[in-house]
Amino acid sequence: MNHRRLGSTGRAVSEVGLGTWNIGGDWGDVDDETGREVVRAALDAGIDVIDTADVYGDGRSERHIGHVLDERDAHDDVFVATKAGRRLEPHEADRYDYDNLSAFVDRSRETLGEDRLDLLQLHCPPTETYYQPSTFEALERLQAEGKIAHAGVSVENVEEALKAIEYDVVETVQLIFNPFRQRPAALFLEQAKNEDIGVIVRVPYASGLLTGALERDQTFPEDDHRNFNREGEAFDVGETFAGVPYEAGHDAVDALEAHVPDDLTLAELTLRWILDHEAVSTVIPGTTSPEHVRSNAAVSELSPLSNRVHGAVRDVYEASVAEHVHHRW
Repeated sequence: MNHRRLGSTGRAVSEVGLGTWNIGGDWGDVDDETGREVVRAALDAGIDVIDTADVYGDGRSERHIGHVLDERDAHDDVFVATKAGRRLEPHEADRYDYDNLSAFVDRSRETLGEDRLDLLQLHCPPTETYYQPSTFEALERLQAEGKIAHAGVSVENVEEALKAIEYDVVETVQLIFNPFRQRPAALFLEQAKNEDIGVIVRVPYASGLLTGALERDQTFPEDDHRNFNREGEAFDVGETFAGVPYEAGHDAVDALEAHVPDDLTLAELTLRWILDHEAVSTVIPGTTSPEHVRSNAAVSELSPLSNRVHGAVRDVYEASVAEHVHHRW
């Protein structure tokens, strides 16, 4: 497993991490032992950065992580990035204040079994929050009190990312970036590199579309966001299939398949494409399968994609995907 520096945190983290939304909630029924096995598989594969949030299963994914780190005595070896703020309503930007954030942090510290959180990220807060210095002053206060080591943001779009890094306390930005969401490469990654911002990439597989494993007539459980958030009914539609309409996504996948090298799968191409952007610190695919954790981790050792493949990915995006997503995120 190769490692990269996570911006000004100075921490070297595995370039393939683990996202734990899948084992917390909104992805169908996943039993507790399966969730813990996913975390164990990540540690065994050399993954040492795990992303979570206090609302994933109302703390369920945080509990799985804490449980495994306890049994492995690995709290000092793994960098855990959690998120807070989604317990507030989307219109409550003014409640992203010290009192609420401190309460959320205390809850996550207890759930994870950590005296100090490695990284606290604002969890896709309302856009107005980024124009509210008091929120970022609250993060500075939590840092000064020793409750968090580092602070960052998880954003929905590039404009929010660019605004967030105007605040000195923000050391990392988490955003969606994959062959179906290429706008960050044009507008944000170079700026992040210049300002020593750690970049954490989520939703790399566009909710499974970019694994090539989903069928056009696929059905999803009632409690799976790929069922109930197709039009953004529950949260930002960009989190589901990266905002690409399902049929259009399949058309784009079919076009991409023709350019996948013989020795790679579409999933491997996708992660490798992301990692070929040097400004990316780590990519955090989520899964409910320990086998998939291992195959994700192995992409770290693959060679970069050729210029021809990168060009083909760009062409497919421009021809089939950009019209749906580029102007929005």
